[in-house]
Amino acid sequence: QVQLVESGGGSVQAGGSLRLSCAASGGFFSSNAMGWYRQAPGKQREMVAVISRSGTTNYADSVKGRFIISRDNGKNMVYLEMNSLKPEDTAVYYCNKGPMTTAGSYYPVEWGQGTQVTVSS
Repeated sequence: QVQLVESGGGSVQAGGSLRLSCAASGGFFSSNAMGWYRQAPGKQREMVAVISRSGTTNYADSVKGRFIISRDNGKNMVYLEMNSLKPEDTAVYYCNKGPMTTAGSYYPVEWGQGTQVTVSS
C-alpha cells in the first residue's frame, strides 16, 4: 500500500549532473528514514545515501562530496542530486523507505521500481 515512484534518470556524459526524485504515497513518510540504493549489472545492490526523518544524512564513500540527498516531508518527496558523475555511477537507482535505529542503522522495507542512470565517457 506504500508506493514509491522514481524519476529523473537518463544518460549523461562524465562530469555532468542529474537530479533524481522519488514521490511517496501511503504509509507515514515523516516517521521513516528514506534512502537511495543502486545496482549495476553483475554487481551487488549497494547503499548510496540515506536521510532520516529529521534530515541527518549518510553517504557511501564512493559518492561523498558529489551526491546530495534531501527530502521534503510536506510534499512526501526525496531527492538525490548527483554531480561530477563518473562511468562507474552507471546503475539502476532505487528509492526506498524504512526504519532507522537511534544508532543510525537503516533497514529499507519499501522499494520503488528503479530508474536507469547511464554515464558515458
